[in-house]
Amino acid sequence: MSPTPPLERADTFEMPLMEHLRELRKRVITCVWAVLISVGLSFIFATPIFDWLSAPMTEALRTTGKGTMAVSEATEAVVVQLKVAGIAGLFLASPVLAYQAWQFVAPGLYERERRSVLPLAFASTFLFALGGGFAYYVVFRYGFPLFLDMNGENVQAVLSINSYLSFAITLLVAFGASFQLPIVIYFLARIGLINHRDLISGFRYGVVGIFAIAAVLTPPDVMSQLMMAGPLLLLYGVGIGVAWLFSTKPVPPKGDAGNP
Repeated sequence: MSPTPPLERADTFEMPLMEHLRELRKRVITCVWAVLISVGLSFIFATPIFDWLSAPMTEALRTTGKGTMAVSEATEAVVVQLKVAGIAGLFLASPVLAYQAWQFVAPGLYERERRSVLPLAFASTFLFALGGGFAYYVVFRYGFPLFLDMNGENVQAVLSINSYLSFAITLLVAFGASFQLPIVIYFLARIGLINHRDLISGFRYGVVGIFAIAAVLTPPDVMSQLMMAGPLLLLYGVGIGVAWLFSTKPVPPKGDAGNP
């Protein structure tokens, strides 16, 4: 691919320091109110949200007959409700937070950068939701029964609802974040650090890196690591196409020595 033409000159936009601070204060206050309102609304529906989050584990416990979910402290149920409300509230308020951040930084961006932010935001949101959905509908469904079966025939699990919530949210966020791989590749390609040939020639190192990331982000069992590494390998392939389309790094002729 030929190098992308230089970015257009940014619009002239000058603002005194105090005006910047007032603008930042306005955006922060709006974000705080959005979070507070969203958390308040989420608290009303905290119980149905937790029921939805815990449904895969509840089903796994029922089908395997390996234990139950319980509270280990008198205040645990309240703590779980507050955690669910806080997490759900942040997700509910995220469009407002993203919009306020965009309104604050947009005047300092180039015209081409402003045009590319919206598609990137949609792509990032879609990939995060895709990763979270994969964790919930695949990893939770097939992983939880396997985890319980590993306990042996005479061992019954008594799962704290607080520890389960932390575990489930960690997995959902980990998968959502890991599915941002094509976005990371896009930025590296746009600044000219990599191109599709680099990704192809470095595939073996990419595989090692993907399995290392899966080992860090998932529980210490082979099944969870494979469930994360598999989709990431597919996304690595998508990243090769992204780099081929958007890389600004010059590609030497195929006849040059040292090129794949």
